[in-house]
Amino acid sequence: MSATERYLKTKGAPSLAELEAVGMLPKLEDLARGACLCIECVEEIPCNPCETSCPNGAIKVGDPITNLPVIDREKCTACGLCIPSCPGLAITMKRVQGDRATIRFPWEYVPVPVVGDEVEMVDRLGNVVCPGKVIGVNAAARNDRTLVVGAEFAAEHVLSVISMKRKRS
Repeated sequence: MSATERYLKTKGAPSLAELEAVGMLPKLEDLARGACLCIECVEEIPCNPCETSCPNGAIKVGDPITNLPVIDREKCTACGLCIPSCPGLAITMKRVQGDRATIRFPWEYVPVPVVGDEVEMVDRLGNVVCPGKVIGVNAAARNDRTLVVGAEFAAEHVLSVISMKRKRS
């Protein structure tokens, strides 16, 4: 068992090295060109809602259904329909513009964030990374009660940030 496998098994979340090894992390130059889909799915389990939700065929799981998803960045239009479709909440959309980064991520907690909220952005283990600000909340009916929250934060943290800390109601 490799060190990254031990990290996933003992910590409960993949490391950046593990995500890079399986091709799940976009390159920084890609993030600067436009919004990039990030699927942090590293375990081979039977699942393909990301594939079936993509109207452009940019995500492939294929056969067998335990394959890891593969992203065709040329086909992805950053529509975000895949974000709320993932039962593992493992899909985000990230972008870098100058010294700021944006992220869209799934949210299934209360209280519901509000545009303008000052929040704490967190990493894969829930550790606070940096301050952020909510810039959008998509509660479309097609999301089946999974919100898609948009937030902005310092670009230097784009690979580490995955979500925001939940405020207690």
